[in-house]
Amino acid sequence: MILFMLRCDLHVHTNFSRDGESSIAEILARAVTKKLDAIAVTDHDSCEGIGPAEAAGSGIVIIPGVEVSTKQGHLIVLGVREPLPAGRHIMETIRLAHGLGAVTILPHPYHMWRHGVARRVPESIGAVDAIEVFNSRYIVGSANRKAARVARKLKLPAVGGSDAHHARFIGFGYTLIAAEPDVPSILAAIREGKTAAGGRMTPLRTYSRQSIKNALRRMKRRVRP
Repeated sequence: MILFMLRCDLHVHTNFSRDGESSIAEILARAVTKKLDAIAVTDHDSCEGIGPAEAAGSGIVIIPGVEVSTKQGHLIVLGVREPLPAGRHIMETIRLAHGLGAVTILPHPYHMWRHGVARRVPESIGAVDAIEVFNSRYIVGSANRKAARVARKLKLPAVGGSDAHHARFIGFGYTLIAAEPDVPSILAAIREGKTAAGGRMTPLRTYSRQSIKNALRRMKRRVRP
């Protein structure tokens, strides 16, 4: 079998996420411009964007997924078309995802303020299929570097993603995957560690603006009667 080296962004948010800013059409247009072969649609606790992305006929492989809000932080689950229950313990959520045959990834596992699960539940690292070792939405790269060190030490598959909440940042983080250009082959390759992560950081000004907007959004939700 001839495998292709696919360039994939495994952490993408659309406006079906509560904090996503761009439409499916805008995201796919950007993915084409960036010469990506595949993107994973990983909206927060929603799978509503998957169908429209697949129906668009962009030529980009759409990996169905979701970023689950567990009790201890975020978990990316790939290969599902329905959201997993939010608010459960991370280890329970991982077991549930594996029971569905899904691939599990810990995103930004060591970030102090962005729902990094590994800081709260260290054993979660050994329970997932892969670790996100490059996330483009960091002011500094120390958390990425720590994730990469842990992945190497534990011999766990390493992946990267943009964590883009706006289309213009699609592909800032990416994973090179040795696989056929279809979802089953890509998921199998992630499990087998046929991956390499890379990318560049989201500009500080944009990251700061998005962080402020998200903080204000959370504050508004808390003060609602």
